[in-house]
Amino acid sequence: MRRCASDPGGAKAREVSITVSPTDSIRAEALRLGFDGIGITEARLPPEARARLDAFLAAGMQGDMGWLADRAAPRAQPRTLWPEAVSVISLGLNYAPDEDPLAVLAQRDRGSISVYARNRDYHEVVKSRLKALARWMVAQFGGPLKVFVDTAPVMEKPLAQQAGLGWQGKHTNLVSRAHGSWLFLGEIYTSLALPPDAPEQDHCGSCRACLDICPTRAFPAPYRLDARRCISYLTIEHRGPIPEEHRVPMGNRIYGCDDCLAVCPWNKFARTHAEPAFAPRAALVAPKLAELAALDDAGFRTLFSASPVKRIGRDRFVRNVLVAIGNSDEPALRATAQGLAEDPDPVVAEAARWAAQRLEAA
Repeated sequence: MRRCASDPGGAKAREVSITVSPTDSIRAEALRLGFDGIGITEARLPPEARARLDAFLAAGMQGDMGWLADRAAPRAQPRTLWPEAVSVISLGLNYAPDEDPLAVLAQRDRGSISVYARNRDYHEVVKSRLKALARWMVAQFGGPLKVFVDTAPVMEKPLAQQAGLGWQGKHTNLVSRAHGSWLFLGEIYTSLALPPDAPEQDHCGSCRACLDICPTRAFPAPYRLDARRCISYLTIEHRGPIPEEHRVPMGNRIYGCDDCLAVCPWNKFARTHAEPAFAPRAALVAPKLAELAALDDAGFRTLFSASPVKRIGRDRFVRNVLVAIGNSDEPALRATAQGLAEDPDPVVAEAARWAAQRLEAA
């Protein structure tokens, strides 16, 4: 970029060349587009990242998520996924809630839906901004690139830590000094050689809040997650009946779980998100279990239109709702459970019978 500057001695204006680095330009454009964090790292992960993934898979902690094993190699090394990658731009979008996300757990006749799923699917929101930034980068600097949001085999959190965006806390999620545990992540793999940022250091210290609050004891050790015990996995990824040992600890969590995120002390620095698409829809903040259990497929699709909840389908969702009904201690909900005891889906029917028996015993 060039501009004219006046000669202090009164001579005619002289031309001064001012160079803005690609990195500074990319950061500025990312912030202009609404991203809350940006960091840059080399398109390479250390061998330790693959070793941790291999140990996780060898222990079977991925449960039904076979895709983690199927694409372990490109997940562990960015250039295996895309050989032209030279740098990775890691971007974060804040979704911190404006109220306590755990308050609804006390309302036993209502369901708790994870903060991230109470409105529009964040994948679409983040990806649209990533694409806008990518188009701008190509116009400015050329070179091929690719954008990713969660669905591709990308180690988002290790890359984000390496790029200085935050660190992987003891709950294995990313923690940011500015945004706590509330950051959606996206990546741009680019062929541009960009100066990397310094990696973020671990600031968890001796804190165990996220480990101790987990209802199903899904953390066998700090920085290790057994997905098979995680409520987010059980309510979203797991397709069959929920193991009985985990049903009571689930409480009224019907889609995801925010416990380990919400108790992180670093959240005190987080500011409420400014994205309208993440503002919770009233119908999804504390929905009545009886109304959710009555949903047929069409009603489910209508209620969760454009929501990430939609992808698990009516049957898996109603299964979750029935577990919550069984934990409700609300005798009035027993009839609701009994009404689904002969549901065409055998998993739903089994959950309904379990819930009815629990309420009868109570």
